[in-house]
Amino acid sequence: MQTLYRRLLTFLPRIGVKVLDLGPGAAVVFRRGDRTGVPVGQGAHLVAQGKGRYAVTSVGSDSWLVARGAKGRKATSVPFGATGARLLLDEAVSAEAEREFQLGAAHYLGAQHVAALLELNRVNCVFDVGANIGQYGKGLRRFGYKGRIVSFEPVSITFEKLQQAAESDPDWQVYNFALGREEAVQSIHIDWKSMNSLLPPSEYGKERYKRFAKGRTEEIEIRRLDDVMQKALEGIEDPRPYLKMDTQGFDMEVFAGAGERISEFVGMQSEVAALALYEGSPLMGEAIAAYEAAGFGVTGMYPVTREPATGRVVEFDCVMVRPGASGSAAG
Repeated sequence: MQTLYRRLLTFLPRIGVKVLDLGPGAAVVFRRGDRTGVPVGQGAHLVAQGKGRYAVTSVGSDSWLVARGAKGRKATSVPFGATGARLLLDEAVSAEAEREFQLGAAHYLGAQHVAALLELNRVNCVFDVGANIGQYGKGLRRFGYKGRIVSFEPVSITFEKLQQAAESDPDWQVYNFALGREEAVQSIHIDWKSMNSLLPPSEYGKERYKRFAKGRTEEIEIRRLDDVMQKALEGIEDPRPYLKMDTQGFDMEVFAGAGERISEFVGMQSEVAALALYEGSPLMGEAIAAYEAAGFGVTGMYPVTREPATGRVVEFDCVMVRPGASGSAAG
């Protein structure tokens, strides 16, 4: 015998009220449009507008992934250490994309690490050397850094885009020259996408990147870091600068140009090479040894590029800090 509840659900559509029956003791009534019900876990439903098809995949004891489509997407939930966070991995990702996933995760984690270091060490001015079109500066703002940014980009067409990125940010300064060991005018290899360099490509670099066989050169100005620091830090009470370098093999020259004033930097990061892409650029061991000799200690190493065939890391983003710069003991 049909219950009063069931008879009511049958009657409602006759008077213009729509019913989405979710099972014993549960229903959704509405006047307009359509609704779709999808079971979620035990005793729960997802109610969505429209007639779209959805699939639900459990990704933990109390979490679900909801995807539009008849088949949906399968995901695996992986605990992120002891943080309480979980990482969702799409099971449809191919094995070929695994290294790209690793590099993407490294970039995100590296940016988070730098943001935390800037806050911990009370950094109020970031020197962004090799700024390209402003990706690093925009990333700093996205992760909550509110201090001054001073960016250096020597290539004229790239500098125009950097200016546009910084034009609405009153505490982001941009300069159209490079930094190095000494003042000079020198040719830079350009039209290598984001890999413009003052150094010629190595034999390994030519093999790795076909773009190195093309391109052209442009005359640029090079200045020393210690000569531009005073102007860059003007108006900042108790400056606590941080040095970021990404100059395609020229980082050690930039570092040398800081002279004795390198001691004023509370932290730094440099793209160090496990495999040399540029002729004359130092390898990772030499670069890190020089940075450590100046008083910095490694806090993180994040792969930037890998060889597709072997998986070997070509370059790392090396993040360093001067011990004791935060004024508190490390945990």
